[in-house]
Amino acid sequence: MVNFMNIQAQIHAFITSQPEPKRSELQALHQRTLQVSPECMLWFNDGKNSEGKTVANPTIGYGCYTIKYADGATKEFFQIGLSANKTGISVYIMGIEDKTYLAQTFGKDLGKASVTGYCIRFKSLKDINLDVLEAAIRYGFEAQS
Repeated sequence: MVNFMNIQAQIHAFITSQPEPKRSELQALHQRTLQVSPECMLWFNDGKNSEGKTVANPTIGYGCYTIKYADGATKEFFQIGLSANKTGISVYIMGIEDKTYLAQTFGKDLGKASVTGYCIRFKSLKDINLDVLEAAIRYGFEAQS
């Protein structure tokens, strides 16, 4: 079992390690996501594999849903992810069956963002409509409830 305070500390360290303005933008998105789902489970993935090699960008996770595999196995995973990348910020909305839904529903009103089946990527918060992003996040929580 992971210690909640340890996750809080990891999230804080990750956000504060980012250069400005990304630090402030990640903090704002973190707070906004928690406002959408105040009681959600928090996750932190440092992006390292079992050998300690970096294989992905560190990600803050929110909420919990169960992935069901074809062989019947299951795995717990976060519903919403927040990550910094070289060119900006990525918001992951996991577990959506229809891989066209995000782009069709939120894409045109979102602003300057790239929208795939489960990822919304943008350079800066000033480039997007935050209310539309929040609606996508809210949908991600509700779709798995």
